Amino acid sequence: MFATAFLDIPALQGASGTVTLPGSKSISNRVLLLSALCQGTTVVHDLLDSDDTQVMLAALRQLGCGVQVEGTTVTIKGLGGQLSHQKAITFFMGNAGTAMRPLTAALSVLGGDFTLQGVPRMHERPIGDLVDALRELGCRIDYLGNEGFPPLHIGQPSLKLDAPIPVRGDVSSQFLTALLMALPLAAQDRSITIEVVGELISKPYIEITLNLLARFGIDVERQGWERFVIPAGSRYQSPGTIHVEADASSASYFIALGAIAQGDGIRVNGVGADSIQGDIRFVEAAERMGAQVTSGPNWLQISRGAWPLKGIELDCNHIPDAAMTLAVMALYADGPTLLRNIASWRVKETDRIVAMAAECRKLGATVEEGPDWLRIHPLPNGPFTPPAAQGQWQAASIHTYDDHRVAMCFSLAAFNAAKLPVRIEDPKCVAKTFPDYFEALFSVATAEVTQIPVICIDGPTASGKGTLASRVAAQLGYHYLDSGALYRVTAHAALQAGLSLEAADESRIAELARQLPVHFEGEQVLLGGEDVTDAIRSEHGGMNASKVSVLPAVREALVQLQHSFRRLPGLLADGRDMGTVIFPNSTLKVFLTASAAQRAERRHKQLISKGFSANINNLRADLEARDARDMSRSVAPLKPAQDALQLDNSSLTIEASVEQVMVWWQSRQVFG
Repeated sequence: MFATAFLDIPALQGASGTVTLPGSKSISNRVLLLSALCQGTTVVHDLLDSDDTQVMLAALRQLGCGVQVEGTTVTIKGLGGQLSHQKAITFFMGNAGTAMRPLTAALSVLGGDFTLQGVPRMHERPIGDLVDALRELGCRIDYLGNEGFPPLHIGQPSLKLDAPIPVRGDVSSQFLTALLMALPLAAQDRSITIEVVGELISKPYIEITLNLLARFGIDVERQGWERFVIPAGSRYQSPGTIHVEADASSASYFIALGAIAQGDGIRVNGVGADSIQGDIRFVEAAERMGAQVTSGPNWLQISRGAWPLKGIELDCNHIPDAAMTLAVMALYADGPTLLRNIASWRVKETDRIVAMAAECRKLGATVEEGPDWLRIHPLPNGPFTPPAAQGQWQAASIHTYDDHRVAMCFSLAAFNAAKLPVRIEDPKCVAKTFPDYFEALFSVATAEVTQIPVICIDGPTASGKGTLASRVAAQLGYHYLDSGALYRVTAHAALQAGLSLEAADESRIAELARQLPVHFEGEQVLLGGEDVTDAIRSEHGGMNASKVSVLPAVREALVQLQHSFRRLPGLLADGRDMGTVIFPNSTLKVFLTASAAQRAERRHKQLISKGFSANINNLRADLEARDARDMSRSVAPLKPAQDALQLDNSSLTIEASVEQVMVWWQSRQVFG
């Protein structure tokens, strides 16, 4: 997961490949709570691992459920519809609506001494209609802040089950879902009726709830969309095992990707035509806009059809979350797109109508908005630009409002015809539903090589370039290449393969080097997943590296290997000739220097910390001799690139050096 402050996505061109989606958030948290309310044990497979599910799991542990997690399989030992203790508990619910609403209802029916609170945004998300319905039932709930909003305190109820329970349906379907999941706990000797007041929005999410309730032994009688009857004698029964379907809302980004990007198309695994999730109907909307989609029981295949896409008008009540993706697809259309019946957007993780309008405008689009609608006008899309296009593409830094769907939607704007990058602020917010979203996107997206940014940090031995480069790479979310380690790793791999390090095996070593499975994580070097950092950093490792470095075919192979590190979203490369030979057209070149005395002192401390004896004067002499050799080499001598910025870090901390490189980098970006 990208934990950086921002993520710059270069201009993207095409996409092809396969994406396997994580489990559905909506299904995951429903299944977790239902499993907790059962008697017995439920094994949940393919559970989504995200912020929201972690919130629910933490709450279940606090309640005394047995919870065992092994990867995406979670075993829940249920409570049997009763709490085993009466101690006061405070729950932190983050910004997880799919945990907050149903847990509030279940705890209110069970009764106890509970406080539920969350992040500031959760305290702005309305819950009054659910609380009103629960109070009608006889539950005791007090507001601890603003009336109608969390945080809440829950006490012991005096349940009144004679009259139907009214609940508004036009604010959030989660209120009705919460009641449907909680009331079977009280329907032991009588049926309970829920009456929906107003139009019920997001009906497909209620269908998910009813489907899962049936899996857990509760057959709710639905009378239209106005009345729901929970039969007398209802008791939760564990299904034993249950599989969580992949998230259809998350599929929308890759359905849109297949419709927008050139290439061989995108295959999405984990969700298909038989999905129980309403958001699978996003496929119909994408097809109306021009996407070509085929599907099977657990997969979708999407490719570009009509281009530009077609502007549409759509009532989005049935796909409230996935419809956000249509707002970005609209930028690539042949006319305006009108999204209607989206009032629920205003009470989500942020006011999504305001957010989507504001960020589309940053990209250069003309956008109109109303209480429950959004109209987006397209932007120019190359030679196929429609007359309806208004404005021009602009490089934008997208504010994500701590909203996962805003971040994922606007990543698709990187496919613009103007070949402008897009900055996503706070990319880690996608952890709410799809922690590895950007990794999945970059695994199938392609860009022109020249569009993928490279930062080069060159410098003499012991100047600290490896530490600096790995830290900057981490801040930007870029791949990292320690070029100096490649010869050492090549020698290590050759010896492991039974090769000699002499000219006789030159061609075989070169072939091995071209496909070297080397990966850098910070200053750690992995070869085929094995940590070889210490092995290659030894004096013997250095001597072996010198032997293979004189072999011309090996040098040529390693140049190709270094070029292969230039992958989305960008690369940070350090060495001695990165900016002069390997990546001469890189976006930013830094030549890092430090006095020989300072470098010798750093090396001395490093060796002593590892238990090696060392003489600082000898180290300084060795460094000065190596500098002279490196600068006088006939091939790729050590020297600053003509356009490199020089940074003397003799008296700088690593933090100050990182800050300086970041300042230089930001000054070269196109974001206002």
